[in-house]
Amino acid sequence: MRIAVTGSTGHIGSALVRSLLADGHQVVRLVRRRSRTGPQPDGSLGVGWNPQRLEIDAPALEGLDAVVHLAGAGVGDRRWTESYKQEIRDSRVLGTETLADALAGLKQPPKVLLSASAVGFYGQTGDRVIDETAPAGDDFLARVCVEWESAARPAADAGIRVVHPRTGMVLDRHGGAGARLLPLFRLGLGGRLASGEQYWSLISLADEVRAMRFLIEREEISGPVNLAGPVPASNRELTEALGRALRRPTVFAVPQFALDIALGEMAVEVAGSHRVVPRRLLEAGFRFEHGDLDAIVRAAL
Repeated sequence: MRIAVTGSTGHIGSALVRSLLADGHQVVRLVRRRSRTGPQPDGSLGVGWNPQRLEIDAPALEGLDAVVHLAGAGVGDRRWTESYKQEIRDSRVLGTETLADALAGLKQPPKVLLSASAVGFYGQTGDRVIDETAPAGDDFLARVCVEWESAARPAADAGIRVVHPRTGMVLDRHGGAGARLLPLFRLGLGGRLASGEQYWSLISLADEVRAMRFLIEREEISGPVNLAGPVPASNRELTEALGRALRRPTVFAVPQFALDIALGEMAVEVAGSHRVVPRRLLEAGFRFEHGDLDAIVRAAL
């Protein structure tokens, strides 16, 4: 298959590209730097785009089998100032609009577009179990996710199968939250955050990549699909699992007021609760390689 990937140098994107190339697929990377266009050392092809300017090399996208759109400013990379919140929103919405419009205008459009989203779509859900039938929330990330998914509408209107993988927390030592948490736990400085009772919808990096490839191939699946492990875990349970796996104490705790001071508005997400389950994945026959908390932790380590 010939598959285009945006966000191909990110934590998830780079793992997906490695997996696709290892199985002999052709990968087209949508890149923003002109110096990265053309043939790449790993055998992929770099194609230029600039989502902020609504620019894309559309002719180079003719004849694709699939597109996986992962690009967007990191939610946890910086404190949420008003300007950075705008960047989080624009990087997702403008990028998706640019890509969807370009794909809709192709003579040979791809069969499927996986346009990323997140479990943040549902807002703060407490201890309620949430699947894809739940409505959108009303906090900042929920509103971003609604716009983000809606921006792919031109592709769907053109007859392209559009899937929105709503990803939870991808736990891995090389990127995302795992890259920040695991070194602290290795030093014996890990502990629960705020009450510790908030649910985090975790998934291993390997299962994240496997699920995306599963969604590319399953022609009957469209719309939102939760990419999270089948057993959501609380922050307290994750803390205990990491302590067991690393044989380190987990006596420290970060109180809510400290999170508020350190993170500002982003503390709502860290201390918030998303008890999301992957109903549609499971019903479609997907089998998790790391299906419980201890397995996800072992994979991350």
